[in-house]
Amino acid sequence: MAKTHEILAQGRKDEGKGASRRLRRAAFVPAVVYGAGQPAESIQIEHNTILLAARNEWFFSSVLDLNVDGKVQKVLVRDWQKHPFKQQMLHMDFLRINENEAIRVNVPLHFLNQEKSPAGKTAGVVISHNLNEVEVSCLPKDLPEFIELDLIDLKPGDIVHLSQLKLPASVEIPALHLGADHDAAVVTAVTVQEEVDEAPAAEGAPEGEAAKPAAGDATKK
Repeated sequence: MAKTHEILAQGRKDEGKGASRRLRRAAFVPAVVYGAGQPAESIQIEHNTILLAARNEWFFSSVLDLNVDGKVQKVLVRDWQKHPFKQQMLHMDFLRINENEAIRVNVPLHFLNQEKSPAGKTAGVVISHNLNEVEVSCLPKDLPEFIELDLIDLKPGDIVHLSQLKLPASVEIPALHLGADHDAAVVTAVTVQEEVDEAPAAEGAPEGEAAKPAAGDATKK
């Protein structure tokens, strides 16, 4: 089960672009909480709190305890806006969740022992991570922060599919209910052969035959 991560926030009444600009100048991030049949709520969070949390993959894939003026709500990050080039979060959306209802969340994949595998030790083998995260469905209490994929036995030519992932109890991958065509490749180990250019054939007659002189070029006696 995932760890508990608490984010401190404050309620706010001022809304609009002007109010959001003032908040950002004061080192706060304007945000909105919505969902679970409750009215949307405007909040503000210290920018450093968001900046530090956003450096962790759990921030975007875990159920968070959003503490707004002492009231804790279970939420997921649903959207965010970042400055094009500054280390600055401009706005955030949080979705309230019902702890008794299954949720769908994209969870990161952690790849283990790739370098120790037969494929990892074989020259000319390219190991590709076709997916770096996977959508899972489960109750909020069962949501994993990540899913590990041990590649210790990966051999050249192998393909690891979604159906081969080892999931925690009560966690499933919705895509697998859609049929075999949705059992996507997660990791592939492909042998790449270098192309060697053949030396160009010698100009003139085929090998072993002397070139014939052109007509009129024979030496006159």
